Amino acid sequence: MTDIEAANAPVQEGDPGVVAGASYYQRVGGAEAVKAAVGLFYDKVLADPELAGYFAAVDMEQQRRHLALMLTVVLGGPDGYSGRGLAEAHQPLGIPPEHYALVGEHLMATLSELGAPADVLAHVGDVLVQVRDQVVGAGDRRGG
Repeated sequence: MTDIEAANAPVQEGDPGVVAGASYYQRVGGAEAVKAAVGLFYDKVLADPELAGYFAAVDMEQQRRHLALMLTVVLGGPDGYSGRGLAEAHQPLGIPPEHYALVGEHLMATLSELGAPADVLAHVGDVLVQVRDQVVGAGDRRGG
């Protein structure tokens, strides 16, 4: 089971991310909040000269949809993601550790700017650490 799949396990009282019956996803504001976060996040990433090159030939509407679905799962929301796994999608890109760290910084800054509680930020940070090796790789590098 991948970390993303583990994050998608049924939410129950006492699980990480559940406070008085509400998942992280519910606590941050559900689909609309995730959509806002994804929009702001990609604004930051596409404005970053170190990262923008990864997305030059990417359908950004589809990319935003994929990330929204994946972030929803990470936050304990409904699982509607049916795309490629993290390793399959990212390993061929040869993403170096420093670019992965930049993406993580942009995501954490975005969530913080949008008022995500500290425990949500900590959870997302933990997931970023857990999935790092699935994303960082040594394929044909396309970015910065």
